[in-house]
Amino acid sequence: MAESETETDTERERETEREREAGAETAAGAETGAVPGARAFIELDGVEKVFDVRRRTGFLRRERRQVRAVDGLSFTVSRGEMVGYIGPNGAGKSTTIKMLTGILTPSGGRLRVAGIDPSRERTRLAHRIGVVFGQRTTLWWDLPLIDSYRLMHRMYRIPDARYRENLDRCVELLQLGELLDVPVRQLSLGQRMRGDIAAALLHDPDVLYLDEPTIGLDVVSKAKVRGFLRDLNAERGTTVLLTTHDLQDIEQLCSRVMVIDHGRLMYDGPLDGLHEAGESERTLVVDLERELPPIEAPEPARVVRVEGPRQWLAFPASASAAGLVARVAERYPLVDLSVREPDIEAVIARMYAERAGA
Repeated sequence: MAESETETDTERERETEREREAGAETAAGAETGAVPGARAFIELDGVEKVFDVRRRTGFLRRERRQVRAVDGLSFTVSRGEMVGYIGPNGAGKSTTIKMLTGILTPSGGRLRVAGIDPSRERTRLAHRIGVVFGQRTTLWWDLPLIDSYRLMHRMYRIPDARYRENLDRCVELLQLGELLDVPVRQLSLGQRMRGDIAAALLHDPDVLYLDEPTIGLDVVSKAKVRGFLRDLNAERGTTVLLTTHDLQDIEQLCSRVMVIDHGRLMYDGPLDGLHEAGESERTLVVDLERELPPIEAPEPARVVRVEGPRQWLAFPASASAAGLVARVAERYPLVDLSVREPDIEAVIARMYAERAGA
């Protein structure tokens, strides 16, 4: 009984703290002239991160140089937004997330999450955030999955009723029931990813950082994870910052996308605007009954490759594929076709090349 009362008091204290901080965020938004109701939950203002790197140049000589991983990064994310944060490998995405979680300290600039400085109040912030790194796990490697969840139950001091409710929800929607007694080291990458997502949500975080959350998942599992994240955002207003190389993750989950390259923000807006800015293209792969000359496609579509009966047609990513598919199906002996989405890294590389040449 005493333990239950203590947990209830702890929960009340956390709720009171959240309400007080929410009020502070609203006041801060009023001072800066922000749109009412669109509170800046995550704020970066001129944030920089510089690493010192030493390279051997001789038997006893080393050369020291600085690598600027994040360079004057500024943006805000409102409470309840789902934002895609994308860029090529080495662009600074993971460095940004590590600064947002307090793992790394910025070399310059100002950074706040829920009004908290992550590097100075890391423990306090930990109760407000959830993190999933695609290639690293927060689960205990040699323990069954359920034991990792029990440990987090105690670590975060989650009230029993809330823990059971959240665990049951995650187990059902992420299909973890048969995996709870399996040691983490025996899980496949996709199974572990689902387990990590559940672990990050047990304590009801206000913001969730996801790094490649659908990596290693099959088509059905990807759909379930995406549906789970949509419901989480709609029902609980959880703010989500998502880094991924899977364009469908962004298209199905995020209304806004930010592109970072060489530590600088290159684009911030809707996904359609990204396609236009990068002049990206989708590809229609057509399998014909027999080898034929290049398909006569209506502009701006064009044939970019022919191999026997298979042909590749490129067309703007912002355009619908319906008209092109209908024309090909009407005029040519069609066996099969598929639409391939543009490669995000190619889009960003083109954007960066154009900006460098400007």
